Parts: sequence; structure tokens; C-alpha cells
Amino acid sequence: MLFFDNIKSVYKVLLCAVFLISCKNNKEEKIQESNKNHYDFSVVKNKIQGWVDKGYYSGASILVSKNDTIVYKDYFGDYTKETQTFIASAGKWLAAATVASVVENTELSWDDKVKKWLPEFTDIKGEATLKQLFSHTSGFPDYQPEGQPKDHYQNLEESVKHIVHLPAKSNPGEAFFYGGLAMQVAGRMAELATNKNFEDLFQERIAIPLEMKNTHFTPVDDGGGHAPMLGGGAKSTLHDYARFLEMISHNGVYKRKQVLKKSSIEDMQANQVGDINNPVLEPDYVNRVRGLKHNAVYGLGEWREELDADGNAVLISSPSWAGTYPWIDKTTNTYGFFLTHVNVEKANKDGFSSFYSSPGLVIDIRKVLQFNHR
Repeated sequence: MLFFDNIKSVYKVLLCAVFLISCKNNKEEKIQESNKNHYDFSVVKNKIQGWVDKGYYSGASILVSKNDTIVYKDYFGDYTKETQTFIASAGKWLAAATVASVVENTELSWDDKVKKWLPEFTDIKGEATLKQLFSHTSGFPDYQPEGQPKDHYQNLEESVKHIVHLPAKSNPGEAFFYGGLAMQVAGRMAELATNKNFEDLFQERIAIPLEMKNTHFTPVDDGGGHAPMLGGGAKSTLHDYARFLEMISHNGVYKRKQVLKKSSIEDMQANQVGDINNPVLEPDYVNRVRGLKHNAVYGLGEWREELDADGNAVLISSPSWAGTYPWIDKTTNTYGFFLTHVNVEKANKDGFSSFYSSPGLVIDIRKVLQFNHR
């Protein structure tokens, strides 16, 4: 009898523990839902729905987190939680983080010149540093001339062969030209430093630690080319990219694990355009979307949209021509991700720019968080 009485006692204790855990989880869920309901995001919802209704996007999704709590999440059109799509230039941020991890753990340095790892670059392009390759100040041409040759490369080694003989657009460090070719060279340097291909580096160093199971650098079309394209060839989902932003906003930490060093995060967010007095800003993105005129527009793989009085970036982002827009807003302690992919034909017909329209969501969200709190 004593044996069975003990079993009953243990059973009751277990039941109580399960009940308490359940209550705690329910309480946390209610707190999160309560936090969500404190804000009226209808102005954001209506704007995105309007874009979808006009046919600029077949669908979209958005996630906004404030103080580590998701305060807004929504899906539009044919987009669901599982939707995976090409994120175009939003992949630059992911690529920069991957290379930053390689710099942390190998002999590769942000100050290494191209010619150190790729001696075939015997012209002025070989003098550009890894840091300049990721800040659009290397002097490399922005994009591959159309059809010279066709971008059907299957790896970065082949891609670099397409780039090596192209003429430089400027001397390294003299001007800012936004583009993606230089990042191909940077990725190849990371491959040579590790003897691994870039997709494997991204998976090992960023995607797997952040549980980004549906994010990859893959061919950008069915023709089998453009693999990988660091500046515009990644695919991702809403929650995958949000995990990346969570890590960046916590100085490289995700679920108590240091994915990137704090110093790497600082390097990525610092002014990497340098002391260029009169940079050629192509495009003049910051001025157009924020009405601000300053030269410190770019870090490593990310735009420095707004600065504080000391020149520190307080609004950073990686916008894309497709409309996808990730950002971190330190003024409101938020990060967010707008996932979508533009219908180019419809957008061009109406004069709609997804690249310049998506950043406007930040202003709407700030107003919601600061003034629409009930």
C-alpha cells in the first residue's frame, strides 16, 4: 500500500507541475497578444493591401518586433508563413555577416587587398580591400555588362573570371557606386580562406545557428546561372530573416549563443564609406527616402539611413529592388521585415518603385508605436 501511495503522490506532483507550466505559457501568450493589441497598425496594413490590390505584388508579409516581442505580423495576398521568395539586395546583409564570421575565424582580414587572395587581379582593382568590396567603394563596376559574358556561372570561381578583366569604374576608395559585382570577389576570398563554397559557409556560420532552415543562396533563375549571387541571390522566409535581425539587434547573440562578435556587428554598422569628400552616390538612396544629406551612408552590406548626433547609425537596412525590406530602428528598439517580390511589368507601368516605397513603412510604424498607443 505504501508503494502505491507514493506513486499517487508523485502523480499528483507531476499533475501540479504540468498545470503550473501550462498556466505560465498561457500567461506569456496572453501577454504577447495583449502587447500586440495595444497598437493599431491599420495604416500599415492598408498601405500594403493597397499595393497588393494594385497588382504590384501578388502577396506580402510583414513582422515587427519591439523590445523582443512581436507587436505586428500579417500576411497579404498569396503569402503565408511558409512563403519563400528571392529577397534580392536584402541578401547583402546576410552575405556581409557570413564574411564577417570568416574574418573572425580565419586569416582573412577586412583590410586584405584583393590581390593577396586573387593575384590574377593585376590592375587597380587588385588594390581594393575586402572592406571596400562590401561597402561599394572598391571602384569595381556595378554590374556585369549585359551578355559580356552571360551570367551563367555555377560558382564564385567562375563568376570572378567574368569580372577580372572588366575595367575599373574608379580608384578604390574614391567613390561610392552601389552594385553587386565586388561582393562576388569578396565571397571568393572567403572561400579561399576556408576551402569551402559560399553556400556552405553561410549555412554553417549563419543559417544553422539561427535556425534559418529555408534560407539559401541559390540560382536566381531557371537557366541555372547566377549561383551564388551574394548581392541579390538569396531566398528566405519571413521568420527566417527575422531571426537574423534578432541576432544583429542583440550584438551578435541569438538564444544566448554568440553567432557573431560584437566587434563584427560594430564594423558592419560603422561608416565604411570613409573620408570620401564628394562621393558619387548612385543611387542617392538616403537623401531620397529620408530627406537626409550625408556621406556616411553605408557600412558593410547595410545602409546607414539615419545617424545620431555622434554619427552612429540608428536606422540600418538592406532594401531591395524587389520590395523586400529588412530594418533595425534603434530609436524605437524595433526590428522588422517586409517580405515581397515586385511584379515588374505592373510596377513600371504605374511608375511604382518598390525600392523607394518599402522604406516608408518605417515612418508609419514609428507613428503607430509613438502616437497610436491606446
